[in-house]
Amino acid sequence: MSKKDIFGDDIQESKGFASFEEMFAQSEKSMDRRLSVGDQFQGEILSIGKEEAFVSTGTPVDGMIFTRDLLDENKQVKYKVGDVIDCVVTAIKGGEIRLAKKGSLAATTDSLEDAFDMELPVEGRVTETCNGGFRVSVQGKTAFCPISQIDLKFAQDATEYVGRKFEFLITQFDSKGRNIVVSRRRLLELQRAENEGTFMLKHQPGAMLEGKVVRLERFGAFVELEPGIEGLIHVSELAWSRVNDPHEIVSLGQTVTVKLLKTEEIDGKLKISLSLKQADGEGNPWLSVPQKFPVGTVVKGKVEKKETYGLFINIAPGVTGLLPKSKWRDSVEATQYENKKRGDEVTVQVDQILFEEKKISLGLPHEAEDTSWKSHASSTSGFGSLSDAFKNLNIKPK
Repeated sequence: MSKKDIFGDDIQESKGFASFEEMFAQSEKSMDRRLSVGDQFQGEILSIGKEEAFVSTGTPVDGMIFTRDLLDENKQVKYKVGDVIDCVVTAIKGGEIRLAKKGSLAATTDSLEDAFDMELPVEGRVTETCNGGFRVSVQGKTAFCPISQIDLKFAQDATEYVGRKFEFLITQFDSKGRNIVVSRRRLLELQRAENEGTFMLKHQPGAMLEGKVVRLERFGAFVELEPGIEGLIHVSELAWSRVNDPHEIVSLGQTVTVKLLKTEEIDGKLKISLSLKQADGEGNPWLSVPQKFPVGTVVKGKVEKKETYGLFINIAPGVTGLLPKSKWRDSVEATQYENKKRGDEVTVQVDQILFEEKKISLGLPHEAEDTSWKSHASSTSGFGSLSDAFKNLNIKPK
């Protein structure tokens, strides 16, 4: 029997024999190969079911991976049969090989010891509160989660976590199952770090983003841009006008559009700076100040802030000037200005514009000059007018 009879007419004789030898050698190599927990390799997806998928392992036994490990952020399977993925062996039991997608934080394992060694998350249910934290049921065993490790933020109401299922990392493990400590916070921190890296790749300074105000502080407002990703709008970036309290501009839960100013890593943490005022589409009102308020312009404004040295007067959205106390201290209306409070209306005059420094000096409007005396002057010479005036006096010489 010829080689053609064995391998088919489509295979050239010379190449067919070489191909067969390679395939046979590869097969023998696969038969000898053994996998261990923790091994990493690339495997081809053979099938995808509702709950489980199977991946070639390079051994006679295919590996099983949970389909949920192949989902994207929208809970949709992002792979197809034939795709090659990076895998890690999580467990080997009874001839079955369990896999997880390399780098996946959603992977699970049947062995708590393997999960501890490989730092893989496990699912657990918080059963009750206890001294210093929570008792968590993990694969039939009871673990302890310190209260500081249940969330990224401090758990003010511990009861809100009881009865709920979460994923945890095992931080301390006793093979006898008597001393198991878990942390949800550590897992959330890893997820946040992964999300932050993706965020920095997707968004560059200048990008317009949408988020929700989640926290207000004296110095600004924190906005959640993506799950676990927060940025700060400094109080100076909330509005073009002076802001004393962030509550004046935004409220908790409010959806806002912001401009990404910069991202930087400080002490291992991502700092995101945002601006609300630069995202309003109207631009910097100061750019039109010289045209709208040239020196000498009389305008009505409102007292924005009162200081010992003067009054800050808002004359347009985002444009505030200073009326120094020295300008009205000696005026007849000094008491009136002294009693002004925030929100009161004031008529002022633009005295000076320092454009580069974004400062405007204001003063009191000058009263119109009295020129009524001019109506007494005639078109004749000054002496003629004076002579006529003396004649009209009718004075007799002695």
